[in-house]
Amino acid sequence: MRVVVCRDADEGAEIATREILAELERKPDLVLGLATGSTPIGIYQRLVAAHRARGVSFARVRTFNLDEYYGLPPGHPQSYRSFMEAHLFGGIDVPPENIHFPPTSEKSIVAACARHEAAIRAAGGIDVQILGIGTNGHIGFNEPTSSLASRTRLKTLAEKTVRDNARFYPEGEKQPTLAATLGIGTILDSRRILLQAFGTAKAEAVRRSVEGPVSSMWPGSALQLHADVTFLLDEGSASELSLRDYFRRVRENEEELRRRGAL
Repeated sequence: MRVVVCRDADEGAEIATREILAELERKPDLVLGLATGSTPIGIYQRLVAAHRARGVSFARVRTFNLDEYYGLPPGHPQSYRSFMEAHLFGGIDVPPENIHFPPTSEKSIVAACARHEAAIRAAGGIDVQILGIGTNGHIGFNEPTSSLASRTRLKTLAEKTVRDNARFYPEGEKQPTLAATLGIGTILDSRRILLQAFGTAKAEAVRRSVEGPVSSMWPGSALQLHADVTFLLDEGSASELSLRDYFRRVRENEEELRRRGAL
């Protein structure tokens, strides 16, 4: 596990974007796992800018989003399809047929989720998975007590998650309480994982995920089992880490080795 304490969210987004673009240069048909919410917007803005200003092409990229609310129509302003179109897909040249979301409207949701897993395998697996983390430690919508071996499925949202998301809905509008999400096992199958977390509200979830025991009660802790995961943090989200000074030293050594051409 690599833990990078950044100056701020902008630096975290810059690092993540640079690594994604380097992977895209090596593999033009990159398979990207995408997250929603305010945290990854900085990455998406930079990817759009790279396409528009430098001609970086996403024409062969395949994307799989982490999750989608169950029961919201695709055009609903709070659907993740709408979010992704506004913040990424509308600004790059990824073909619509290469864009995938977990199923939310099929008659047999179990069979549809199994087909979604098969589609990820058929694409060769996810190369780079972008993640955020909830205040209760959820990754995707894998809420506390989710199996660490779980696959794409329908999940009931935790009360805390519903409360955290209430700000996005007008007063009186019914919020979704179900979502389809990639499972923790699906996420762990990704070749690389880049997780961003910013602000003191995420500090406990970060501490439990990085330094705590692996536990289904803090789903982010399952990332300790992955061989290539990077946590991109700011001072607020890193504030409860007992080893934050060590992580700063690790970063300094990495930068020195990179200057020497050893990395």
